[in-house]
Amino acid sequence: MERLRVILAGLGVRGRHWAEVLRRTSRCEVVAYVDPNPAARQRLNEQLGERPGFNTPEEALAAMPDVGGIVLANPPIGRKAQIEAAAERHIPMLVEKPLALSVAEAAEMVHIAERHQTPLMVGLNFRYLAVTKATRQLLADSTVGQPEFARFTYERYRDGNRPDLNKYPLQMDQPMLWEQSIHHFDLMRYVYGAEPVEVQSRTWNPSWSMYESDANVAALFTFSNGMTVNYQGTWQSGWSVPNFEWRTDCTNGVIVQKDQFGALHMATQPAAALTPIDLPPHELWITETQGLLDAFVNAVMDHKPLECSGRDHLQSLAMVEACAISSRESRTVSIDSIIPPLFS
Repeated sequence: MERLRVILAGLGVRGRHWAEVLRRTSRCEVVAYVDPNPAARQRLNEQLGERPGFNTPEEALAAMPDVGGIVLANPPIGRKAQIEAAAERHIPMLVEKPLALSVAEAAEMVHIAERHQTPLMVGLNFRYLAVTKATRQLLADSTVGQPEFARFTYERYRDGNRPDLNKYPLQMDQPMLWEQSIHHFDLMRYVYGAEPVEVQSRTWNPSWSMYESDANVAALFTFSNGMTVNYQGTWQSGWSVPNFEWRTDCTNGVIVQKDQFGALHMATQPAAALTPIDLPPHELWITETQGLLDAFVNAVMDHKPLECSGRDHLQSLAMVEACAISSRESRTVSIDSIIPPLFS
């Protein structure tokens, strides 16, 4: 069986998830590790086998011309040069979200990849959760009718000083929006099959927050299909026990997800109680990442349509940036106004 030779760049928390998934995948072979920390490279060599190590993706790409793909699991800072290096060599890219920390910068990267006709996929792994697929199927089957409004609640005390979490969000601007809400906003677009039209938002930081910028987000979105979604998210909850609930009210019932990785329920309008929906077993951070990698390999090796493309990702990033602008300027913001003309 032909195997896709892959460079893995970024060996932090998320990079180690990728290393494990790539190790298990018969259609891929990791040929190099990239990380500026020699200890991180050595740890992967000891766990998964010796591979050439490099400080930067550019160094790895220059030294290994016969690779078939690169996974960028590194922070979303300074990626433009990395995208250029891969695109110029026509090396397909799977890049962790967010692609960049502004829509304008992300659009530049998408333009570079498209100009070189090189696949650029963004790592929106939550699309590949079984609970996400089941929710889409319930809506497609019209089991509870057509969706009209929703409430999405995500409450978490994220201790940014924990050794198993990336540290850069502690200093970044709008960490909740760019690092966490981006997943949630993308899921809204994906599950409802509609694009956002406008948003009213407020972001703020509680007094006890360890983050330099806002860890709380409240937003009210309207979508092209008439949906209204009320969003509340925090990384600095006043309670250590996390809370997740995504409730979608439809013309003949509700769909309720009570855990970000599962716990899906539904009820028709006259029902007295929610009915749980059976879901397959899930290995945390691995199962959905495997689905994401499979989609990437299918696009590169089997020439199937590219999912989670960079161009598509711009719409979700625009939701993030629109929230920040809405809060800063105290006004409703059109999502289309955030997208560069070339991509609108």
